[in-house]
Amino acid sequence: MDKMDWTQAIQPLLTLALQLEREGQYNLAKLVRAAVDSMERRAAYQSPAPAGGGRLVSAFALAADSLADLEVGGQLIDALRKGTVALAEGRIPSITDTPHPYVCRTCGRIAMGEVVEKCPVCGAWPDTFQWFAPIYWLDALDPPAALVKLRQTPLDVAALLDGLSEKAMTREAQDGGWAIRNVVTHMRDAQGVLDYRLDLFAQEEHPALESKAVWTWAKKEEEHPLSTREVFAEYQATRAKILARLESLQLADWWRTGRHGEFGEVSIKQQVSYFASHEITHLPQIEKLRM
Repeated sequence: MDKMDWTQAIQPLLTLALQLEREGQYNLAKLVRAAVDSMERRAAYQSPAPAGGGRLVSAFALAADSLADLEVGGQLIDALRKGTVALAEGRIPSITDTPHPYVCRTCGRIAMGEVVEKCPVCGAWPDTFQWFAPIYWLDALDPPAALVKLRQTPLDVAALLDGLSEKAMTREAQDGGWAIRNVVTHMRDAQGVLDYRLDLFAQEEHPALESKAVWTWAKKEEEHPLSTREVFAEYQATRAKILARLESLQLADWWRTGRHGEFGEVSIKQQVSYFASHEITHLPQIEKLRM
């Protein structure tokens, strides 16, 4: 194992995990799968990412070609090709162009969109396929946990902003990225989208939820003349409104669904989980900028 390329260990480890699961040793299998996931993420984190839009498009197109050569599945390759076009045009592909992939946990066959038939390779039943969600935030939190996060996060943000001047909060990051003001503005804007969608759910049985590129709004200063603390005050006021609405919501209504342009069928529970989980990821960003 001395200086062994870690990639050589992945296939044997995954084979071992699969065999452990067949033997009912799920706790041991989870350890092996966690190790593989950790190695893959560490390798990706330490590798240079393709910089700039053009390079990202080229890298994605190359990945599509490489996966086509590996014969991972025609429908997936078709979605990758459509994704390449969308990326080159600077837009987010719709759920129609890039449906959710499902992978057979037994043999690895990929199906695009909801699986309704047994796996034609190994005979596995549809419900045993693994769904690859666009982001884990969609199912990260159940309703009580989401409410706890929604109450706590504004307190955490307030603590991080405490004592900072407007000059400090508008100072750009050394890498040219967002200032604290931009982060707070983004959190307010993202919450505004959630608030609007909750209004739609209250008015319609199965609303259409338009995909929004919220992250692009944070630096549009001409649209945000307020001070950072005033932006944060708006964020707090809308949070109180959202919490009051969600706390009065019947539990069964959390599972009401709408049609999202990017993610497909999503429930109120998933929308709230997404938002509550997403905004927490910005707390370390504010903390680093504060330091």
